[in-house]
Amino acid sequence: MILLGIHDRLLLLFIALAVDALFGDMRLLFRFVPHPVALAGRAIAVFDRKLNRSRRSAAARRVRGIVTLTVLVGAAALAGFVLHLICRQGVAGAAIEVFVVAVLLAWRSLHDYVLAVAWALSRGGVQAGRQAVSHIVGRDPMSLDAPGVARAAIESLAENFSDGVIAPAFWYLLLGLPGLLAYKMVNTLDSMIGHKSERYRDFGWAAARFDDLVNLIPARLSGCLLGVAALFEPRAAAGHAFRIMLRDGRKHHSPNAGWPEAAVAGALGLALAGPRFYRDGVVNDPWLGDGTARATPDHIARALTLYRLAGGIVVGLVFGVWLAWHLSLLG
Repeated sequence: MILLGIHDRLLLLFIALAVDALFGDMRLLFRFVPHPVALAGRAIAVFDRKLNRSRRSAAARRVRGIVTLTVLVGAAALAGFVLHLICRQGVAGAAIEVFVVAVLLAWRSLHDYVLAVAWALSRGGVQAGRQAVSHIVGRDPMSLDAPGVARAAIESLAENFSDGVIAPAFWYLLLGLPGLLAYKMVNTLDSMIGHKSERYRDFGWAAARFDDLVNLIPARLSGCLLGVAALFEPRAAAGHAFRIMLRDGRKHHSPNAGWPEAAVAGALGLALAGPRFYRDGVVNDPWLGDGTARATPDHIARALTLYRLAGGIVVGLVFGVWLAWHLSLLG
């Protein structure tokens, strides 16, 4: 029973969230060993180079994209299953599992990247803000004015709260390490090849659609968590967060990103999304929210407060459910 308690996923996720909050992306360690996401990226690049050749027809490239998705996600799930078997062995195995889960969460690192944008924008102006935000968004930073930089940071924070925190935790709780590693492979595939550019429109079609599917529930959970977090932030409006999320969440070109972004827009009285310039072209999304588009570093700081509160709610829920479950077993 003791060992079963040690290997409880809720408990391991709770500890992993704490480890991630304390240590972030552990850059010093990953100077010497490759990060798992970097390994996934290398594998994707090999398939991209070998299978996504311009001389092939659109149909052939789409089929090869489906093969790429199937093989790489299957391999990630298999690696997760093997790791699961290894981690079942005592306290050391549980510690390894906590480390793997913490490494594949992005709660602290996303916070720090967005905070760096706020600092750069407030202290160094728009040029410094563009440089800082280029690390976390795919859009053309040179197309952004100061409010555009602030909006981009806030939108990235909201969207990646789902992709980098809630979705990995969700799939880990549901399917363990195989689910977590498979999800991270899907998410990395989407970020690398799930674009609508000429090169990836067909080859990345399956990756983009599958990423949409696996994020359907986490994105909506993320929006709700950010809305609840607004209850604890005096300068945020929780009721408006939920109203805007339900009204505008579906307007985004992504079936998922709009939900957390609309929740933040409503909570902070902002207008987010709208037309955006990417290297592949312009995305003409409607605005989410009915507030101001003149976002500032102060809005970024308030969004970060919501993000921390929402993360804290997740930690509390995970620990609370684990504790309630174990108390019920004792009773």
